[in-house]
Amino acid sequence: MTLLSSLRIWLACLCLVAATEIVAAPACVAQSGAQRNVLLELYTSEGCDSCPPADRRLSRFKGQAEYAGRLVPLAFHVDYWDRLGWVDRFASPRHTQRQQEMAGLARSRLVYTPQFLRNGRDWRSAASPLDGIGPAAPGPRIALELVGVPADGQLAVEGEISATNAAAEAYLALYENNLESQVRAGENAGKTLSHDYVVRRLIGPLRPDPAGRLFLRQKIALEADWKRADLGVAVFVQDKATGEIVQALQRHACPG
Repeated sequence: MTLLSSLRIWLACLCLVAATEIVAAPACVAQSGAQRNVLLELYTSEGCDSCPPADRRLSRFKGQAEYAGRLVPLAFHVDYWDRLGWVDRFASPRHTQRQQEMAGLARSRLVYTPQFLRNGRDWRSAASPLDGIGPAAPGPRIALELVGVPADGQLAVEGEISATNAAAEAYLALYENNLESQVRAGENAGKTLSHDYVVRRLIGPLRPDPAGRLFLRQKIALEADWKRADLGVAVFVQDKATGEIVQALQRHACPG
């Protein structure tokens, strides 16, 4: 056998192995189970000196096995602190609007930072966010898949939500982990702040069809400074009349 023939055989085998690995690569999917998961929303700001401990608390849920598949943390940076000396680059008026809307649905005038909402209700406990969550009727079923990041810089998200009711609406949040800011003004001037689960894009409300099903087909344009390996998607369903979160699901980005 000549050297050229051996090289051709080696290249053919290499291509076959590569093709097999591509076919066998696991899908980047998640699916809700029979129990309801817990959505934990943090309303925060880099301009608020009492917010960093709450930010660190949210970060501690990352990688803890007891919360995997049960807890869906999200950090919504609000913009009403921006006028006081430091503009939070993660803040959005949409997040402020959501905080105010959730307070209204809970019949509360209370809006503050840092504020935790657990399944749509103000939560101030120092305990685990899973504590006190008793048995509940199964929530809607959510199936979610992150299809990948095409060359055009978009993340495709597909999935399905089923068994919802007429009062349900869904939201999709793209979040990012491992973020850091050097704060140069305001109440946190001189501090280095770290953040996880920061909502970068909020899509919704999305409403189910008369049969109670909602098909997710979203393409999210990614900003140049977003770290793709640190992105993830959360989907949650809430009662639009009360603000109660009836199911939530999270899927972090897959390697590659």
